[in-house]
Amino acid sequence: MANSACALSIGGHAFRNRALLAPMAGITDRPFREIAERYGAGMVVSEMVASAALSTGHGDMVRKLSRSGQLPHIVQLAGCEPGWMAEGARIAEASGANIIDINFGCPAKRVTSGYAGSALMRVPDQALAIVEAVVKATSRPVTVKMRLGWDDDSLNAPQIARLAVDAGAQMITVHGRTRQQFYKGVARWQLVRAVVDAVAVPVVVNGDIVDADSAKEALEQSGAAAVMLGRGAQGQPWRVGQIGAALEGRPIEPAPQGKALVALIQQHYSDMLSDYGVDVGLRAARKHLGWYAEAAGLAFDKPTRSSLLDNDDPKQVLSLIDTLFSGQWRAAA
Repeated sequence: MANSACALSIGGHAFRNRALLAPMAGITDRPFREIAERYGAGMVVSEMVASAALSTGHGDMVRKLSRSGQLPHIVQLAGCEPGWMAEGARIAEASGANIIDINFGCPAKRVTSGYAGSALMRVPDQALAIVEAVVKATSRPVTVKMRLGWDDDSLNAPQIARLAVDAGAQMITVHGRTRQQFYKGVARWQLVRAVVDAVAVPVVVNGDIVDADSAKEALEQSGAAAVMLGRGAQGQPWRVGQIGAALEGRPIEPAPQGKALVALIQQHYSDMLSDYGVDVGLRAARKHLGWYAEAAGLAFDKPTRSSLLDNDDPKQVLSLIDTLFSGQWRAAA
């Protein structure tokens, strides 16, 4: 959980190390980011914030702007209209954002059908207009997260990256898959090297990075300056900091176990109920509880799993977390 900065910095904001937490819709909310930071993540990024909805005061989008911890506050914006993206950037800056990240990478159909996210890889002129508008609208550093391209016939990440950097972007993150791959197959880290060669700003490699070995291999193949973890941090938000320490040759903090793990999960659960409200928080927390169980190697029987994940009584859930994650639980014979 060291606080020493590494050599990488964006707009004067120094990274603690070269392992970053990726923005994940519905996952990297304030409670999750705070845990990742506490356990040593180099940087953390907000959930994707829809710029148009934010600009019209949508409550859920405003919630997503919440700052977590002491690290520089990075807010990721998504949208297809330069005007809305510019307004979103102004609102994010006014709310305390230190860095604005632009989403050119989300593969979800509900996003790409509106020509946002990775659909912008198909329209370079529109992507450029968005970066120009956001850079002009904010005094904060602007970064961009993208994919290799829309499909294997259009691996245009180097072109989009050059356009973005020429327009003022100060860092590029590349998920080593195309949009059409979604999350299938494997991330092709070696193809990120073309982006590294195309721009003179730091490039971060993302996709299939789950431990120190995969992080080192991704850096070797891509030539990138840092790695970013998404799904590899689900159920184990401390993993980002562990990889950051490994990349610097520092001692790796062990994963929390026993009472420490129970306290972490209970706090995460309680914070989600506080942030979302109980009704929404109960539903939003279920996936995290499932991921924590999976990461801990706990194969619950169906009744036990249901009692944890389908329970609408927060007090009972907190008690079950204690029982199930402290080492007391044993599957029925």
